[in-house]
Amino acid sequence: MEVRKACLKQAVLSCALLAVMMAVFFASANRFNLPLAWMFFGAVFIYMILSTVALYRYSPKLLVQRLQLRRRGSKTWDEVLMRACNLTLMLVVPAVAGLDIGRFGWSRLGALSTALGLIIFVFSSVLINWAMIENPYFEPTVRLQDDRGHRVVTTGPYSLVRHPGYLSGILWAFSIPLLIGSLYTFTPVILYSTLMILRTYLEDRTLHDELTGYAEYAERIRYRLFPRVW
Repeated sequence: MEVRKACLKQAVLSCALLAVMMAVFFASANRFNLPLAWMFFGAVFIYMILSTVALYRYSPKLLVQRLQLRRRGSKTWDEVLMRACNLTLMLVVPAVAGLDIGRFGWSRLGALSTALGLIIFVFSSVLINWAMIENPYFEPTVRLQDDRGHRVVTTGPYSLVRHPGYLSGILWAFSIPLLIGSLYTFTPVILYSTLMILRTYLEDRTLHDELTGYAEYAERIRYRLFPRVW
């Protein structure tokens, strides 16, 4: 029963967040006849529902855990960075996109951009859900989860990079301006990505210091975020 309630709560929360994102976008755009924007928001809706169903099916305990409001031991710096990332993605990105393609028409990207954006969107959506299913400790904020038997996860996407969740978040953000067709939206997306890279660095350092076995794992999996790069 607790898992079913969590599934329903997550679906409602996801729809509410999507509604906020759409409200900001269309208020900035000052019009509704924007097919690419509707396609993007439709894709986000499908992603949110499928992601909730995937967690319900394959990692129900994590679904419940991720909805907890208070987590003992969460790092203050990550609480701040997480909120900064979320506000940038949920408010600043759609606001700039709406101003660009709706109200002022500063830029336009072509069909190739839309196709590339869709590919990146699907790939990043699959990647983050794969990471969550593989990693039962995939909480929204950084903390040493000794209350849940925290251990190093080395399988699935974690055999390729150490922080696939952050990688998927960055890719997901970069798919937005490509899908919607807004060149100027890359500006807040780059800001969001910079914050995510900072979170990656700080989390990686924290896990090195506090999680048993992580230093050895980091020696085997050299790259934090981008394969062959960093």
